[in-house]
Amino acid sequence: EVQLVESGGGLVQPGGSLRLSCVASGFTFSSYAMSWVRQAPGKGLECVSSINSGGGISYYGDPVKGRFTISRDNAKNTLSLQLNSLKSEDTAMYYCARSTSNILCDVNYRGQGTQVTVSS
Repeated sequence: EVQLVESGGGLVQPGGSLRLSCVASGFTFSSYAMSWVRQAPGKGLECVSSINSGGGISYYGDPVKGRFTISRDNAKNTLSLQLNSLKSEDTAMYYCARSTSNILCDVNYRGQGTQVTVSS
């Protein structure tokens, strides 16, 4: 059974930082592209960032380029997202997602999510 468990969300002031983590189990983590997707209230699912199976290729959505950094540790089955210079518009539920194979921003499974709220 595929399991993705996120952590690290919280309330942070504008300009602050957070680090999200995802622990994966139930599949061969190193064989799949992984992504962080988010959903703000009243909006659709947005691919924030994605990384290929080997970790050598990454994608960032325009709203987060230069502020967020995705990484993965295939030995530990973990996916991370460093969020810097946070803005109010980054407020959303953030989900860790697994691809169907090695396709960036493809969502086949996702976790329960971790809430990020940016507010003063």
